[in-house]
Amino acid sequence: MSSSSGTLEPLFSFLAQALATAEATFNKLPGSAVIQRYVRSSHQNDPGRTLLELILVIFAIRTLLQSRTRADRNGTHYIQFEDKEVKELVDEWVPEPLAPPLSATEEADLYAVPVVVGPNSAKPKLLSTGKTALNLASLNFAGLAGNEHIKQRAVETLRKYGLGSCGPPGFYGTLDVHMDLERDIADFLGTEASILYSQGFSTVSSVIPAFCKRGDIIVADRNVNFAIQKGIAISRSTVRYYDHNDLKSLEEVLQAVEKERKKRRGPLTRRFIITEGIFQSDGSMSDLPKLIELKNKHKYRLMLDESYSFGAVGRTGRGLTEIYNVPASKVDMILGSCAIGLCAGGGFCAGSQVVVDHQRINGLSFVFSAAMPGLLAVSGSEGINVFRNTPSIFESLQENVRAARAILDKVDCVTIPSHPASPLIHVNIRGATSAWTHQYPSSPPTSAGLHPHSASLLSPTKHAKDMASRDWDLDLEERLLQEVVEECLSQNVMVTRAKTLKNQELVQARPSLKLAITAGLTKKEIEKAVGVVKASLVKVIGKRR
Repeated sequence: MSSSSGTLEPLFSFLAQALATAEATFNKLPGSAVIQRYVRSSHQNDPGRTLLELILVIFAIRTLLQSRTRADRNGTHYIQFEDKEVKELVDEWVPEPLAPPLSATEEADLYAVPVVVGPNSAKPKLLSTGKTALNLASLNFAGLAGNEHIKQRAVETLRKYGLGSCGPPGFYGTLDVHMDLERDIADFLGTEASILYSQGFSTVSSVIPAFCKRGDIIVADRNVNFAIQKGIAISRSTVRYYDHNDLKSLEEVLQAVEKERKKRRGPLTRRFIITEGIFQSDGSMSDLPKLIELKNKHKYRLMLDESYSFGAVGRTGRGLTEIYNVPASKVDMILGSCAIGLCAGGGFCAGSQVVVDHQRINGLSFVFSAAMPGLLAVSGSEGINVFRNTPSIFESLQENVRAARAILDKVDCVTIPSHPASPLIHVNIRGATSAWTHQYPSSPPTSAGLHPHSASLLSPTKHAKDMASRDWDLDLEERLLQEVVEECLSQNVMVTRAKTLKNQELVQARPSLKLAITAGLTKKEIEKAVGVVKASLVKVIGKRR
């Protein structure tokens, strides 16, 4: 016994020395004393827990060390197929479609889209007829599309910088022309700074979540465009909607939000009002002075999407701030589209220097998307120069709008919800009731009321009121309006229906004919084109009344 103890004594001494060395090394590590206290107290209170944690540590180490790409090298678990069976399986395999098949109506709409030969402009050439058409379908309000000087400057920039930016703005995608356009926009609108985004749609859908977080309050118009809806959803903020372009409803919602906060003694959070200058859905216009009054009274910040008003209204195209003679500094964030207003590409957000600098780190589309091509930035800057040097184009545009409205307002079978100064004109069918459906049989859709998703966001009273007042049929009106579009095209006038994403938007907008009045056409050409639209409306709709 003594001989065996003498034999193991060196081993015990080695183990004791190794443990002492390990303990001394462990004690030198930061936080080791905390771990020792935890292990001692845990073992003293519950020894079984110590054993369980030791097993979990061993399992974690084993999992980290084992190979994650072990292959079955012997092939024992593989199913062996003969070449003939493999060929049969490949022949029988049918891939799933990337998108659902188009319906008959969608195929007909796609087939009816006109093809333009050459560049788009106010008077493009149609492939089907070879004739020149009057274009009231493209969003070319100031008539910049096809401008030869802008085109030449874009070509020069293309030869100097190439096409793509090859990187996000915060890395190596920013060029001097990008910074020039940001300065031009800020100086043109009268704000401290502005920031460019490479896609118009992702501008507002990035700006909203950059400032609005979980727990913040957003009060938005019920009919805001789809890009705003996506931005609100991404932000995960608490959302309250007010009735479309109804500032009395807005004030009631603001008061209700504050009353609810005081009742539950909640903390003060960031609060935002989000709306559009000219609404994409119907062409109506917001009352900016009243919005600013309410946002100051209730301590909110205002995000104003001027995608359809920048470069479209105002004496020099500056949008709502110019129409209402309101300093741009009164609006916390002005968002716009360079693609629509300047016929270039991308979008912008203008405001204070702090607002802009915050987005350079937190604007998802700015951080992770490649910067817009340099030629588009130059096109935008040249467009602003055109606005400054020839403000008469907006006088011509408003003259064309008045001429178009003078003709359309006399058509009995339609209604126009758009603002009289808006170059974006929506035309709704008046009283397209189910009495007409014998000519256009359709399934009784949920279109008899609001979409279920929209209905769930409305109060019961409001939903019931909308259901009772709605006397239009979605499918029927879309088919009638498509007939009007095709009738106009046969007479070389391009117009389009307002397109929406069914079952995805907050509120299903009423089908409408959308006219984009442009300064690129003369008053006589506008009167001729709108006269064709009037005749087509009377021909298609009037005979069915």
